[in-house]
Amino acid sequence: MTAAVAPLDGTTRATRPERRPFEPGSRMWEDTGLITFSLTAGSAFLLQTMEPSIAAVVDEHSAFRTDALGRAARSIASVMMWIYGGEEALAEADRLRKMHTTLNSTDANGVKHRALSSGPWAWVLHTAIFAFTEGNKYFSSEKLTDAEKEEYYQEVVQLMHNFSVAPKEIPASFAEWEPWFQDQIENHLVPTNVAYDYLKVARTLAPPKQIPTPLRPVWRVVATPVGRMQHFFTIGTTPEIIREKLDIPWTANDERTLRALGWLIGHTVPHLPERVRYFPIAYEARRLERDRARLRKMINLRPV
Repeated sequence: MTAAVAPLDGTTRATRPERRPFEPGSRMWEDTGLITFSLTAGSAFLLQTMEPSIAAVVDEHSAFRTDALGRAARSIASVMMWIYGGEEALAEADRLRKMHTTLNSTDANGVKHRALSSGPWAWVLHTAIFAFTEGNKYFSSEKLTDAEKEEYYQEVVQLMHNFSVAPKEIPASFAEWEPWFQDQIENHLVPTNVAYDYLKVARTLAPPKQIPTPLRPVWRVVATPVGRMQHFFTIGTTPEIIREKLDIPWTANDERTLRALGWLIGHTVPHLPERVRYFPIAYEARRLERDRARLRKMINLRPV
């Protein structure tokens, strides 16, 4: 049984929500570009690969098996554009929608799947809500209040508007989203070969194509512990019901280790230089805004 989604207040089929880029001062602007974003990006993608239509399309069209790091780099850069790209953020959303219009598939049972079907299209952004709140739970020294979760949720709703997500797919508040999301992971997500393949790929981190063959043993030495750690974070930040569906063990000791590492990360990252703390696009956007603010200050102080 699937929970019904109450549309946002005032939304009808005849109205089209406003699309607008994010600006400095928003929670998205402050948090999305942090390097800790990558620590829960894996669990978000895992949840996506268990949605039947997304799984079918990813299975046929995605390069995650053959170019895992390239796909991850492109995905992170795209997400940074959603938040820090200004007017280009809307162009990036349009580019992705256009790209997905032809990403359709038919599964082994003959069921046809479309990447732009309203449910699957929305699910990608719903997993972002989960990833953010889960990331805050484990990898932040300052835990979100209920009001802050609601603030973040409403910003994601704006992001959904930017991506032309159907209003029927958007619960009205974070309080309504939580049980809706729980219902989705319990009753809609299923184990898929794509999910298992993704976990395998995330753990092994095959070398990028541009690395010469003689250097690949060096890559394996460096990448193996990184892959194991990313795999560990992915499993640990995945809902328990999903681990059960995939038959993935997770012990009390694993949980303690994750929380200890998360505490260390959460208390270390805020003290890193901004250039290190943020992904490059986010850092440059934030620096540009400071430059604009300084220019505005000088303009306001000019003699007239």
